[in-house]
Amino acid sequence: MMRPSYDDLLLEAMTLGATVEERTLQHGLCGFYWDRERTIVIDDGMADWQKRCVLCHELSHARYHDAGCGTNCSKAERRARKETALRLISPLEYASAEAAYDGDAFLIASDLGVTVQVLNDYRMWLDNNVRA
Repeated sequence: MMRPSYDDLLLEAMTLGATVEERTLQHGLCGFYWDRERTIVIDDGMADWQKRCVLCHELSHARYHDAGCGTNCSKAERRARKETALRLISPLEYASAEAAYDGDAFLIASDLGVTVQVLNDYRMWLDNNVRA
């Protein structure tokens, strides 16, 4: 399975009827989804590979019309993080990078073109499925 590019994800947003805007966000905020306006906002100060991870994550919220971090935030956030990790990380590429970099999260994430958070989410999913 081919990992989606940023442009692929922008096209997906259009098919979902969501608008994507890039603008400067407050420190520590990478992006958010506003369901009422069907708008995804991504911090324009990030690198392209980071924007790709954030857009993929926010698309999950758009797909399910998540209302934001209210009372149901944890379930929606866990789902978005899992979906993002599974979409952006190929199992074969992960295994190869894991072996090549002896488990170093930063080097593996860099090689795979994802954030360390996305990598850690993928690892958590793996751990949960190995134990299941």
